[in-house]
Amino acid sequence: MIPETKTQESCLRIFGLRSRLIRKDDDICKALEDAFSENGISPQEGDIIVIAESALATAEGNIIPLADIVPSDSAINLAADCRLDPREAELIIREADYIFGGVSGAILTIKNGLLCPNAGIDNSNAPEGYVTLYPADPTKSAVRIRKAVSEKYGCNVGIIVADSRTQPLRLGCTGVALGAAGFLAVEDKRGEEDLYGRKMTITRIAVADNLATAAEIVMGETNASIPFALIRDSGIRMIPEESGIELIPTDQCLYFGSFRKGFRTSRERVKSIIWSSEISHGLRNITRFR
Repeated sequence: MIPETKTQESCLRIFGLRSRLIRKDDDICKALEDAFSENGISPQEGDIIVIAESALATAEGNIIPLADIVPSDSAINLAADCRLDPREAELIIREADYIFGGVSGAILTIKNGLLCPNAGIDNSNAPEGYVTLYPADPTKSAVRIRKAVSEKYGCNVGIIVADSRTQPLRLGCTGVALGAAGFLAVEDKRGEEDLYGRKMTITRIAVADNLATAAEIVMGETNASIPFALIRDSGIRMIPEESGIELIPTDQCLYFGSFRKGFRTSRERVKSIIWSSEISHGLRNITRFR
């Protein structure tokens, strides 16, 4: 028997906020305030503001001229394998916590607990000859910006510092939250019941990541010049003192945990994962680069 369900009308709205070009050492709070004014909108109680990490990193000075970078032999070899600028490869080695390997144009890394390409280093939306690094502390910046916006406009808001990423075996980019403040970034649903009364045992909702992905649609990836988005009527409860995004270790990760243990196939009862010895060693021991 199919259970009865209750319907509830809801309408989440997302406003892309076009902005002037943000440059090194700009005041990101002032740039956001100007964007509110220029786009004819002001934040309200419960709004979530999404900020592109590249804009924040640029304003905070995390933008590097490649002319100043001298690549090491390791960087030259890595760049040759993945068809990258050796100077970018050098920065990736310096910035990454762990490096696993890569494909043409991208190197798979972990940076501050996040699986990401190129340790967050990006030459898109950066001036010619420059690259941006990730913001030094996205959550700390989110806390600072949340405080400034809340005091300026007299309302509780949430802040997300967002980037784009790819999903395994899927084409295209989605959003990911690097930092968050003012609300629970991950909502724990364990212990709650599903439609048939079964208790959830592992489900957690990546609230900040989902909102970052929604904002990605209006912010774009190219020359739209929309580094901010305002999400309204999300229904997210504001918790002013809340900040940060919960991470998990690699042995609890579905992908990494599966690669360590091998996987079942329809053709064989158990098939071990056999890659090159370097990759296999990397997944078991996760070589640290710094």
